[in-house]
Amino acid sequence: MIPPLYPLAGVTTVREMWGKPVHHAWRQQILNGTLLGPRWLIGSPIVDGQPSLWAQDVGEHIEVTNAADARRAVRRVKREGADFVKVYSRLSRESYWAIAHEARRQSIPFLGHCPDVVRITEAGDAGQHSIEHLHALLLSTSAHEAEVRRGLAAVHVDASDPSSPSRYHSWFQQVHPLQWKAVRGYGPRRADAVFRRLAAGGTAVVPTLSVHHTLELPDQVPDRGGDWKYLPAWQVESWPEQLRALTGGRTPEEARRIRAIYAHRQRLVRELHAAGVPLPAGTDTGTGYRVPGFALHDELALLVEAGLTPGQVLRSATRDAARTLGLDSVGAVERGKAADLVVLDADPLRDIRNTPRIHGVVVDGRWIDRPERERLLAAVREAASQAEPPQEGAASATRACGCGGHP
Repeated sequence: MIPPLYPLAGVTTVREMWGKPVHHAWRQQILNGTLLGPRWLIGSPIVDGQPSLWAQDVGEHIEVTNAADARRAVRRVKREGADFVKVYSRLSRESYWAIAHEARRQSIPFLGHCPDVVRITEAGDAGQHSIEHLHALLLSTSAHEAEVRRGLAAVHVDASDPSSPSRYHSWFQQVHPLQWKAVRGYGPRRADAVFRRLAAGGTAVVPTLSVHHTLELPDQVPDRGGDWKYLPAWQVESWPEQLRALTGGRTPEEARRIRAIYAHRQRLVRELHAAGVPLPAGTDTGTGYRVPGFALHDELALLVEAGLTPGQVLRSATRDAARTLGLDSVGAVERGKAADLVVLDADPLRDIRNTPRIHGVVVDGRWIDRPERERLLAAVREAASQAEPPQEGAASATRACGCGGHP
């Protein structure tokens, strides 16, 4: 049900940031020609410190507490077939540097979150291919960085709580006041030095404005979406409660500050682009309100809203994303490239909101015209309407940090 949505939405290559056995099974079916789906790069399970922000009720992750654990984790995920190591927020400095060193030894990329205890420029210098979200940039561009980092070090994650929602919600709510302090200390000269260093090292930043927009401007989240019909009703119906759990109870002043944080993220995107930092488009698919494939169109519109031109945004989702993934065969319409192409009914350079107006898609040489696309989407919709919730409950299947990037 999920894999066909990507190409049918015009997304022909996907980076999966939380690899699970089902993704590897899907990829094999796609390669065998028995399942319609995208070209798939699959990351490892999340490699995090202890305690992680996520428990095993969401999906397998690997907690490491020292350098030896970290090195074993890198060797393990490579052995299991991951295309890259996914690093996460709560890693210690010792573990992070061990992952960076072992990843070089094993010739496997590492990417993901910039850990709370690592500066974003350090991550770039260490060889981290891409950094997801804009959290780390708030710190590294602020004159209050040292104070904010002390606050982050004091953030408590309850290891005794087996439930991911309460762990993540607690962390999320503790972090927002620290992000506000960081924003208030923003220094343009300091930021310029950070951006130039990232650009010089070729470190990509994936803004994922979609998820920031949802969490920081929840009053703008729609009540319904035309693409929601392609997911099971139990999944879609779980989204509002998840969002209320994360954002509910904010005072008017807190809501004002969080809106200001989002506006600051938009500024960071403009300045990153101006400095030459690659900004591949990613959506964090796997979180609420993000429909596979279709979510990319929302991200493109938000990048334009942040100040990039439609042409710049389209390059971020194609050429820049392909380069970040190390894929020479995709990202452009040229002789010798993979036969992946989206044909639109209106010009996206005039209005980025034309990208969902899909006339047809070529995916790995297969032409899917409008009638066939509509037929296939109808089949996905029917399958979604028949899908039953997993035994562990609807919410746990939708709760995670997908950190997705889609060229």
